[in-house]
Amino acid sequence: MSRILSQENSLVNVFISELRDIQVQKDSMRFRRNLERLGEIIAYEISKTLEYEVRDITTPLGIAPIPMIKDQPVIATILRAGLPVHQGILNYFDQAGNAFVSAYRKHHKDNSFEIKVEYMSSPDLTDKVLILCDPMLATGQSMLLAYKALLQHGKPRHIHVVGLIASVEGLSYVKSHFPENTSFWMGAVDDELTVKSYIVPGLGDAGDLAYGIKI
Repeated sequence: MSRILSQENSLVNVFISELRDIQVQKDSMRFRRNLERLGEIIAYEISKTLEYEVRDITTPLGIAPIPMIKDQPVIATILRAGLPVHQGILNYFDQAGNAFVSAYRKHHKDNSFEIKVEYMSSPDLTDKVLILCDPMLATGQSMLLAYKALLQHGKPRHIHVVGLIASVEGLSYVKSHFPENTSFWMGAVDDELTVKSYIVPGLGDAGDLAYGIKI
């Protein structure tokens, strides 16, 4: 299953427009909050796909049978840009497990690069629903390497890949390399990916815009 939320008329497009807007980007707090709000929206949409069981909830006046999530998911993010998206998803799945992967581009003098994974922490993923998020899905290589690293902690029952801005090429890459039990949730998909693997029009460097320029 693949869904691109910007293709529907909703607040998603408002938040994405602010993420892209070079003037609004000057406010890093607002940039982080928009990442977080989009994470919340996608979390709500993912919640519709999960398994539920009816539980009796005691109120001051009686018993109310209410469908409740059967098993909490595990939310995984790629540091550092993914943290606000992760928080947005966690705001809605507030009892979820949490995993973190440090993956970055190691650039070479010829402008090529390789993806390095240096750090990971995760609970047991065996038979869990895994939500793997990163705001930018450029080539898709970071997402795939993060997933492969997480498999050290068990094989999930289902995977939800979340990206806010993706390239056509990156989305195609992850679709062809992730297992069949994967759903893809994208905010928007852009056609162009430059030779340096930057999404155009994209929004720039999400990590720098959220947390400041790195050296």
